Amino acid sequence: MKSDADNPLSKIRNIGIMAHIDAGKTTTTERILFYAGFLHKMGEVHDGNAFTDWMEQERERGITITSATVNAPWREHQINIIDTPGHVDFTAEVERSLRVLDGAVSVFCAVGGVEPQSETVWHQADRYKVPRLAYVNKMDRTGADYENVINMIHERLTSKACAINIPIGKEDCFEGVIDLISMEAWYFDPLTQGTHTSHMKIPDFMMDEALIAREHLLESIAEFNDELMMLVLEGEDVPSELIKKAIRRGTIHHGFIPVLCGSSLKNKGLQLLLDAVVDFLPSPLDIGDTHAMDPDSHEPVYLAADPDDHFVGMAFKVQIDKYVGRLIYVRVYSGTLKKGGNFQNMTNGKRERVARILQMMSNKKNDKEYLHAGDIAAIVGPKYLVTGDTITDGNINVVLSKMHFPDSVISIAIEPKTKADQENLANALLRLEEEDPTFKVHVDKDSGQTLISGMGELHLDIIVDRIKREFGVTANVGNPQVSYKESITLVVQTSEVFQRELNGKGNYASVTFRLSPIPLKEISDDQKNTFKCSVDSAKIPQEYWKAIEESALAALSDGPLISSNVERVAIELVDGDYNPVDSNELAFRIATSMAICKGLRQAKPVIMEPIMMLTVISPDDFVGDIISDINAKRGKIEVMRKHNEYQQEVVADVPLSELFGYSTRIRSLSQGRAIYTLEFKKFEIAPAQVQNEVLRRIRGYAE
Repeated sequence: MKSDADNPLSKIRNIGIMAHIDAGKTTTTERILFYAGFLHKMGEVHDGNAFTDWMEQERERGITITSATVNAPWREHQINIIDTPGHVDFTAEVERSLRVLDGAVSVFCAVGGVEPQSETVWHQADRYKVPRLAYVNKMDRTGADYENVINMIHERLTSKACAINIPIGKEDCFEGVIDLISMEAWYFDPLTQGTHTSHMKIPDFMMDEALIAREHLLESIAEFNDELMMLVLEGEDVPSELIKKAIRRGTIHHGFIPVLCGSSLKNKGLQLLLDAVVDFLPSPLDIGDTHAMDPDSHEPVYLAADPDDHFVGMAFKVQIDKYVGRLIYVRVYSGTLKKGGNFQNMTNGKRERVARILQMMSNKKNDKEYLHAGDIAAIVGPKYLVTGDTITDGNINVVLSKMHFPDSVISIAIEPKTKADQENLANALLRLEEEDPTFKVHVDKDSGQTLISGMGELHLDIIVDRIKREFGVTANVGNPQVSYKESITLVVQTSEVFQRELNGKGNYASVTFRLSPIPLKEISDDQKNTFKCSVDSAKIPQEYWKAIEESALAALSDGPLISSNVERVAIELVDGDYNPVDSNELAFRIATSMAICKGLRQAKPVIMEPIMMLTVISPDDFVGDIISDINAKRGKIEVMRKHNEYQQEVVADVPLSELFGYSTRIRSLSQGRAIYTLEFKKFEIAPAQVQNEVLRRIRGYAE
């Protein structure tokens, strides 16, 4: 493999733009594409013509709903950008984007600072160890306060953030930016939409502030370069290149967060942001070997970003395109994938062919012949490839770590307005479920109704709108309902013997399980239930263990109370028996399912309700009434803190069932001056009164 400096991979940056809704992510992406020369005219979110907001719903509502992939050339580098949604209902788009990115730009509003969804996406990036920059946008707005935003980042997110540039003026007087690395003042010509920049001497009235800020920057990065540290200790001048080298090392190794400022709408500061992406965020080579696992031995496997090695990639998004059909977005970690070539799906074992490779620019497509290590693009052809699947050339036995998606928490009943559309609706729901891991479809076995579930009312509203626009199906929908789950509270032992003659052949299986509730703190994102086999192979041969495990876990999808998913259950196979003549896989599957269903009924089952994290930002005058209302809704106040000079922030855990219509309620309580966000937090056992109400509504009677 070539040296890093000569390797084309060193010129690639795979980044995401992430933030709270309305912080300016899409406007920032639009400016990046303009200054990189890809766009000759900038679109605006408020005009409904931003390049990356290509869906009709995005253009109408002025929000990003689906992550858009674009690429921009800058200083002989290729920056692959994923612009992610800011609304919490579309958190799956952020999650799967961060899983495959090497770096990120976190955008903050200079007025709002660290807002609720800012924290959520920041912690998502922490989970995947994504190096990032912070960009404080909207410095031209009334109330903009750069220093306050940095303080909020320190208090709520990380102490590692430090400014690498500072604003010249603010609000209406925001004129430009001082680069603390080169110690130059940057000004952006409004007549050329900021394309022409001037690098000038720092104004005298800003010099003291700039020197103090630069000294703080040097102190913050000194630990990342010994030569720089010595120069700082000796009071010597530090060259710009040495500062950049230290910032880059600190950023890539998660020890430093560079903070920049600007105004994307006013076209100020974007070139410095692009420079920072190239200078400080990692290439695929910088992130080191990708960690994978041998699925048989469970031993770690490390994949080098080498286009000549075995091909390994991950499918991170499925999109149904009306012209080409299934588009599967893939990140390549190792090796090369060719157009017309085959790959092995390590998740389902299928081998499939790649008909086309497409470089996506929002919803525009350019054909490619190859995908190399470090590349992100879409492929056409595979029918069975889904989000989260690992794909290889078939000559290496590895799987990449899975993505984590939150449970859906809200449901509505849906039916077509005409019987003729029944099949079209079913097809639409199937395709939308394929695209979105947080969107679920199921049929209620008692009522026969089709229920769709998602992350919130906006999420389902968009789904219903897409069904009408993209599939031509007008549907009737019911009122929103809470999606409940079930669990158990007792440890029980349950046995079943299945002995029956079917089609003239004997069938025999005997199983005994122990079912135990799992404490919440022991639950992981990707494993809500567990299975353990403690039986001797002399009693039940190993050839049946896999079938028993699959059947046991499948039985948890139909709870004894309201037929919902059962979670937090540890299943242990402790005993059993078989007959060498009559025992078979089917018999063990049936016996297992019967035993688990019986055991769940005996284990004192309970209903769990979704708990939301409610964050309210309100003027001081209304906080008392808002807190009283939260308490009346069975809420628990978790945090109360000053948001800024005039507003307080209240964070509370509140059952979702108490929050329908909250937008109207909060407007009434605050005279329309408070804002709020809702984010799913956890499921917890509902109070007895609530459980009885749910049972009466769903089954017609309580326990």
